[in-house]
Amino acid sequence: MKSIDAWEGPGFTLVARRNNSLTASGRFLVVGSLVAVSLTISLGFVAFGAWPVLPFWGLEMLGLCVAFHIVGRHADDYERISIWGDRVLIESSEARRRTRHEFNRHWARLVVQPAAAGRHARVALRSHGREVEFGRHLTDDQRLEVARALRHELTNH
Repeated sequence: MKSIDAWEGPGFTLVARRNNSLTASGRFLVVGSLVAVSLTISLGFVAFGAWPVLPFWGLEMLGLCVAFHIVGRHADDYERISIWGDRVLIESSEARRRTRHEFNRHWARLVVQPAAAGRHARVALRSHGREVEFGRHLTDDQRLEVARALRHELTNH
């Protein structure tokens, strides 16, 4: 399950982020353990004369390390919508690349497309020819829940 954090104070802020079951040190420990166990097994085969196992072990470990590196790059991904006064700010971070979009609250329109066959529900804010989607880390139900909260915040203040 992904996480959604809402905060209401002088303004409204909603943050959606990935569910990360491993910390950076946990990922390092898992990779290190897999490398150690796999190397031990490979060296056992080498001891019996099957030395061609080592290059394949190396390729396998390289692939594993690349996969865990990609996972680590996306571990801190998030999306945040903040509404206060006349401003709506949408910030996102994906693979450590941050983007920011700002809209006027009175001109921003909520776009909601429910899930259809083969498609996820879609939630976006649109204004002056720009459209920014929100909720790529959320389930369809969570996206619709976010849409209700945003509709309330955009229309009732």
